[in-house]
Amino acid sequence: MLNVQNLTVAYGQSEVVHGLGFAVQPKQTVALMGRNGMGKTTLIKGLIGLLPGGGGSVAIDGTEVANLPPHRRVKHGLAYVPQGRQIFSTLSVEENIRTGLEAHGTRKVPKEIYEIFPVLKEMRKRKGGNLSGGQQQQLAIARALVTRPKVLLLDEPTEGIQPSIIKDMARMLNDVKERLGLSIVVSEQVLSFALDVADRIFMMESGRLVREDARADVDEASLARHLSV
Repeated sequence: MLNVQNLTVAYGQSEVVHGLGFAVQPKQTVALMGRNGMGKTTLIKGLIGLLPGGGGSVAIDGTEVANLPPHRRVKHGLAYVPQGRQIFSTLSVEENIRTGLEAHGTRKVPKEIYEIFPVLKEMRKRKGGNLSGGQQQQLAIARALVTRPKVLLLDEPTEGIQPSIIKDMARMLNDVKERLGLSIVVSEQVLSFALDVADRIFMMESGRLVREDARADVDEASLARHLSV
């Protein structure tokens, strides 16, 4: 589904992601973990095209997109939920979702979006800025899903979310994956959340992948030590 090979990503002249490669299979969730400053957000932005790649390959279903701008990567099946959600606070919930539909030339929100996120249906006329952090995260994910992606990229989705809501978010993402049949790449620091959603966990350090664990083989204590070093 998503195949990344020898990818380099930089901020200006500073190379942050160094020749990194991994693959994500259909209906699979991969968690990118690591301490702050290890390159997780840079990698996600490089995959969607918000930061320039210095080389390497990003392919979706065998189609190379590494040289395409973000909006064309979306056309090929990538969708992006940024860190901090970045919803439009003065627009209604429904208007926020419709911004994701612009590329498809339609304004009708797909029925399954409100089935997956019933709270958004209840609040569809409410301003985005009046939602709780967890509701805003649902809104940001819904806005990405209306593009009908093959691969959903999420950057630090638990940031600013109450611990009591994080379990609900994990269940929601697992439901999204099963209902829509997509793959998910999520950058994250909360280990319990990653273990709830991921089929595989990659550990990043200084812009490189230094460890890979299948969910069934995870040594939680070892991963926790790595994150706290």
